[in-house]
Amino acid sequence: MTTDTGVWLEDLTWPEAKARFEAAALVVVPVGAAAKAHGPHLPLKTDALTARALAQRLIERLPAVAAPVVGFGFYPAFTSFAGSQHLSAETFKALLAELLGNLRSHGVRRLVILNTGVSTEKPIDEVASGAADLLVLHMRGMGSAAEKLLAVADGGHADERETSVMLALDPRSVRTDKLALDGPFERTGATGDPTRATAFKGERILAARIDDIVMAIAARWPDLAPRR
Repeated sequence: MTTDTGVWLEDLTWPEAKARFEAAALVVVPVGAAAKAHGPHLPLKTDALTARALAQRLIERLPAVAAPVVGFGFYPAFTSFAGSQHLSAETFKALLAELLGNLRSHGVRRLVILNTGVSTEKPIDEVASGAADLLVLHMRGMGSAAEKLLAVADGGHADERETSVMLALDPRSVRTDKLALDGPFERTGATGDPTRATAFKGERILAARIDDIVMAIAARWPDLAPRR
């Protein structure tokens, strides 16, 4: 298997993984809740699906190795919603630190955390503090070029932006009969107006995020810049 194309870690054999790591491959660790409330219209898997989709698009652009999505994290605002999974900040930090430590012990020297959450930002930044081999990319700061497509920029959760992404990735999972101006958050687990969402907007949002992610990685490690 050639090392000049991206790949999922889970698809490699261990000798293939070893060869990649010895060749200084970038390893991307996506973080996205496997089960977290996203209003009455989006599935619990929304963040995990988004994290995997971004990682997939990234390995199509760069010769990186995408580790399995970290599906459990610090999501305290969602504990009252049925099915939402949550770890304490300390447990989440310990989990992430151990996963990163395992990769480092196998020779990985360039790491990216690709984080789709908001409440996970602070604990991730604390784990990453002082790590010269680690770049943290929070999705909230990616893809600003596509913001002009949004009819209602305000929102924040299961809104026009996030619903558009899900319409692009997995339209059958969106309960279109439940689309409505959401809120209050305490009752619905959503904020914003998903009725303006479209798959077209979702594709553009994903593309803009990947452009920003690739640019940030290339700025940190210039040898990984895509060939023109």
